[in-house]
Amino acid sequence: MSNAPELYLIFETGGAQADAAERLTALLSAQPVSSLLLRAAPGTALDAATVKPLAALAQKRGVAVLIDGDASLARLIKADGVHLPWSKDPLKVYREARETIGAHAMIGADAGRSRDDAMALGEDGADYIAFGIPAHVEDRATAEARQCDLINWWSEIFEVPCVAFDVATPEQAAALADAGADFVTLAVTSDLTTRDATARAKIFAAAIAGAEAAA
Repeated sequence: MSNAPELYLIFETGGAQADAAERLTALLSAQPVSSLLLRAAPGTALDAATVKPLAALAQKRGVAVLIDGDASLARLIKADGVHLPWSKDPLKVYREARETIGAHAMIGADAGRSRDDAMALGEDGADYIAFGIPAHVEDRATAEARQCDLINWWSEIFEVPCVAFDVATPEQAAALADAGADFVTLAVTSDLTTRDATARAKIFAAAIAGAEAAA
């Protein structure tokens, strides 16, 4: 790898809006973040009133803002794009999202563990390919090793950026950085305090920077 991967923040909305804005501001101030994905907390749904001020806050700092799985909402609030979670027919979902959000918005798509789906999405114009680990997978160690292999394969052959999703630990973040990920995600859940969230961001940033230094 010639450059260290960038930190891609997944920010779970929920709780009081003022608290969410304060937590997001602290996170964006703690570490450089290239992209922000706004995701609903469990049992809730994203809506324009909740995500628009958070998106505006990040965009003023030069951070690209994506909405999780909702191209219509992304278009409504003028987000930079949409992230498409893993699905059984990702190319169909991608094409529907592109029709909704337009040619100039960013669309990233999670290909799961399918090389064929990843290549099809890349050929069809996805702005990044994500490799994640679906929640139903029980053997996480095997899944994490496969994820590293997929990212290494993709980064060596293709120019479309790849993003590592479902990164649970700093050690996993470092391994994915070493494998060639262009972006490594950090998920911040709505139940984390601002102090804990910023501490976690610093640890993840150090892990991916350390992997690059070691390489």
